Amino acid sequence: MSDISIACLPVGELQANCYVLGCPETQNAVIIDPGGDPDIIADYIAREGLKPTHLINTHGHFDHIGANREMKELYPDIQVCAHKDDAPMLPKPFRNYSVLQGTFYKSPPAAMILEDGSVITTGTVTLNAIHTPGHTPGGICLVLKGEPVRIFSGDTLFAGGVGRTDFPGGDWDALVSGIRTRLFQYPDDTIIYPGHGPDTTIGAERRANPFVGG
Repeated sequence: MSDISIACLPVGELQANCYVLGCPETQNAVIIDPGGDPDIIADYIAREGLKPTHLINTHGHFDHIGANREMKELYPDIQVCAHKDDAPMLPKPFRNYSVLQGTFYKSPPAAMILEDGSVITTGTVTLNAIHTPGHTPGGICLVLKGEPVRIFSGDTLFAGGVGRTDFPGGDWDALVSGIRTRLFQYPDDTIIYPGHGPDTTIGAERRANPFVGG
């Protein structure tokens, strides 16, 4: 079986990493964090002949949900997925902080409410949700089934950094605890695909991340 395709598309003013995962057998696809630039995302999907079935938001901030509405319009059957604690942020501009850039963004509501341990499957793509609050109350990381382990960490863990916790609902202790007890349980060669910036590995962050490593 061919490997699942993974495309990273930096989108929006804050260049959030939107990921598109494609099943090589069915061409079904999962979109993670479409934060803006819907044309870029749609062009890639059309070029690869993919059929998006799920849209997953790792958390409810505007720079990660900014193209939800356009994705739902382009792919009406797509299921919008978010953790139960962040799902209320999606349609509310004052809660997703799109008001900060004057856009008053209202995403379609989440059709699939996730919890810790929820599993999203389409074709050969299987993702397990890990609840990692701290950046937001309902922040999640998504573990892709297969070898090596690959984790889409949203704004929980970055290469050399972690998510900010100074917005309402942020919790520094919860963020650090989630990284150390939930993410650092994975092997050193686990690949981390963060919400912003370059890929990294669990081993690199365990050894040298100034906030949670060492």
